[in-house]
Amino acid sequence: MKLKKFGGTEQKVYDLIKPITDELEYFLWDVSYVKEGALWYLRIFIDRDEGITIEDCERATAPISDILDKTDPISQSYMLEVGSAGLERELLKEEHFEVCIGDRVRIRFIRGIDGEKEICAELKDADKESVTVVLDSGEEKVYSFGDIAFVKLYLDFE
Repeated sequence: MKLKKFGGTEQKVYDLIKPITDELEYFLWDVSYVKEGALWYLRIFIDRDEGITIEDCERATAPISDILDKTDPISQSYMLEVGSAGLERELLKEEHFEVCIGDRVRIRFIRGIDGEKEICAELKDADKESVTVVLDSGEEKVYSFGDIAFVKLYLDFE
């Protein structure tokens, strides 16, 4: 796993809409610009402590759409989607790890480590190269991002 770096289009959009999401008191979790089939999708993922509702997505969509129409940072047609980052969102950037310290995460390894393909643990720390977790046994472990397929927040629904 590598920490996500924005492409040029994603960075332009992020810079344009960050003041809007800040003003609306949302955390701008991610911007994704991807082609799926014949269509391009610009996906904006937002969050806040209380969680995101459909009304929040609607509230953010209008001003985001307005600024994108006004500045036209993307030359081709695309579908704009504004949504929640989700309960079990993937941690992709350094700031994601920073705001999730102390939370439970699910880590899937590319290849099994210590006989495990996947673990759930408390996130203790992360840097550009590795993630540090506290296992349920209380043991602290450090895993290299090179060995990790993904890290996601984990919620036990049982």
